[in-house]
Amino acid sequence: MFRVLMVDKQYGGRMIGVKKLQDFSKAMIGPVLYLPVIGLLIALLSMTTNKIWLAEDSSLYLLGKYVSSMLWAVMNNLGFFFCLGLAGGLAKTRKAEAAFVAAMTWFMYLAANNSWLTLTQRLAAGASNAQLYGSGQTYIFGFQVIDMGVFLGIILGCAVAFVHNRFVEIEFRGAFSIYGNSKLVLIIMIPLVGVFAIATVYLWPIVEHGISALTGVMKTFGAAGVFLYGFLNRFLIPTGLHHLIWSPFVFTSIGGQLLIDGQTVVGAKPIFLAEIANNTGEALSDSARFLTYGMVKIFGTAGMALAFYKTARPENKQKLKITLIPLIVTSFLVGITEPFEFLFIFTAPLLWLVYSLLDGFFQMLAWLLDVRVCATNGIIDFIVYNIPAGAHLTRWPVFVALGLMETAAMYYVGKFMIIHFKMRTPGQEQEAAVVNQPASAGSPDAASGEQVILGLGGKENVCSVDNCFTRLRVDVRDPALIQEHILKTSGGTSVIIKGHHVQVIYGLGVNKIRNAVNRYLDVHE
Repeated sequence: MFRVLMVDKQYGGRMIGVKKLQDFSKAMIGPVLYLPVIGLLIALLSMTTNKIWLAEDSSLYLLGKYVSSMLWAVMNNLGFFFCLGLAGGLAKTRKAEAAFVAAMTWFMYLAANNSWLTLTQRLAAGASNAQLYGSGQTYIFGFQVIDMGVFLGIILGCAVAFVHNRFVEIEFRGAFSIYGNSKLVLIIMIPLVGVFAIATVYLWPIVEHGISALTGVMKTFGAAGVFLYGFLNRFLIPTGLHHLIWSPFVFTSIGGQLLIDGQTVVGAKPIFLAEIANNTGEALSDSARFLTYGMVKIFGTAGMALAFYKTARPENKQKLKITLIPLIVTSFLVGITEPFEFLFIFTAPLLWLVYSLLDGFFQMLAWLLDVRVCATNGIIDFIVYNIPAGAHLTRWPVFVALGLMETAAMYYVGKFMIIHFKMRTPGQEQEAAVVNQPASAGSPDAASGEQVILGLGGKENVCSVDNCFTRLRVDVRDPALIQEHILKTSGGTSVIIKGHHVQVIYGLGVNKIRNAVNRYLDVHE
């Protein structure tokens, strides 16, 4: 059956806006995906750098400090990596060149901003970041500049990508040919950076005041603020915009700012890591309230999955169990929930709403009970981050108790709603064949590129192919040609169509799916 797509200008404009936000959200998550590796190692090393456990002159302590210094070089320069990651991620072509121009743009800004502060005699007094704390300025790569945190990298990365996408294909002839393509992008960025470096001296203090006010509002909201944060972070997953909820609190000054061991640390997660690495036995920062959204990943999904199984038709239970177990194990171990959640987001939207509300509610309870854990992914991360810090600081046993309560709540509430509202959750189908098994999705044999392209309407219908952590993202010419049943038999747990943009949820194996598609399309990156 073909669908007729009628889009007026206002709707089309909204769709373009949403698409751009989704592209930004996807590009943001690129550099973030590397940070759990750094964070896990820092958390493990915190056991060797804890002055309560080891003497400062011990070999193990010195080794831990040495390795930690390497890792903190990444955490302390997140802005730079966001700049490169966003420029490359948002660039439509020649991504490596965009990232290279972004690196040069970064250093041009630092030099220009420092120069203007010097020329206008606005440099704050201080020979280190500790002495500059509270002045609105900081040292980055040896330059004393306005302290914008990761926002500097986000703004510069987006600016480079914007200019890159519009001018990188322009070429000149003759002697001027060397000034085309990415060199032209760099030339355009030079005056833009010069103006921006001056503007931030006068405008960023105003923005910084607004950020401080926003942080204050979140604190003023207290439990309600934590509830809203947790709810939106879960509820917006179908749109792909949930990254724009948690990432500012986790990695920017919106989530908090502290001076720890002579370094200015911003963002809830860097603050947590710095505190456990330099633990003096004092209570952990309240910014940890933004780090409990992993509770539903470890505990909540299991309860909802059990509700699906218990309410399933008897003839469907065996196949449903085979489908659910690998999804719940993935969620429990590493915190990837989308393959499971997309089983019911669109077939039972009311249940999805309640599921998200319960997630926010239990995060709120964790804050009210003074839980100070870092639980953003699965149980592996949870153990590494929180056990070394100690139960007296993190109150992780309370978190576990709340998690078990969430499991029970998800099960009983989910079971009640499925039965009384006759919801179309997995296992409710009349026929024995339930959802396809995503356990095999993403494996080399899960889907051929030809099968996926066929489901997308053929080669001629595909404009561009990309992916994030769990989704294949495709722009198509005619959405009416998409055959969802073929995409689902290729291993996709769900298909989202928004205008000319399609997202197919494959889970952790999405990279292999994209590679198969690229090979079939003869695309080389």
